[in-house]
Amino acid sequence: MNELVYLKNDKPVCSSLQVAEKFGKRHTHVIERIEKIIENDSTENSAQCFKASIYKDSTGKSNKMYVMDRDGFTFLVMGFTGKKVNEWKWQYIKAFNRMEKFIREKQTKTWIETRKAGKLTRKAETDTIKNLVEYAKAQGSQHADKLYMTYSKLANKMAGVSKRDEATVMQLNNLSLMEHIILCVIDSGIVAGKHYKEIYQDCKKRLETVKDLAYLEQSA
Repeated sequence: MNELVYLKNDKPVCSSLQVAEKFGKRHTHVIERIEKIIENDSTENSAQCFKASIYKDSTGKSNKMYVMDRDGFTFLVMGFTGKKVNEWKWQYIKAFNRMEKFIREKQTKTWIETRKAGKLTRKAETDTIKNLVEYAKAQGSQHADKLYMTYSKLANKMAGVSKRDEATVMQLNNLSLMEHIILCVIDSGIVAGKHYKEIYQDCKKRLETVKDLAYLEQSA
């Protein structure tokens, strides 16, 4: 999990694990601090701000962590000091603001209709990839079924999307554009009799060109 702030049950939260990493603290000490906050809070408000959770380390072992909302984060880092610490405080504040703005956007009619339209484009792209899978198998591919994931990752990366249900209207529109380009390039590549690997490279080049052009337009 790379995001500073992410959605959990449609609520913006962050993890004690990343807070420890970004603020240069030992995770065990951050957990101790959180549990002292909960223990010493007679109002029990902190119990609502901090929720115990589990993460797996590099060895696959399950370990304890806490997930916290904006209030919990604010209370936790209140006593943290230092120039670098202040920089990360601002980064988290901005991240919470962005996520809260997105939650409001997600409730609008525009977002709902854009997401619905995106599903139709995704369905058309998936149907085209299905044809590509059979095409690739006929060319000797032993892993053609992985093309669905390969092209999904490509479209998401070019559109700057990690999770579709956590994408903004602009990101969803960009994603639909990328997926439409993919299906067009795949169709034309199959008609031209190209190798399935060459078709992928054609898609990647076309998407990179569109991405660069879109960036230039936004920066103008």
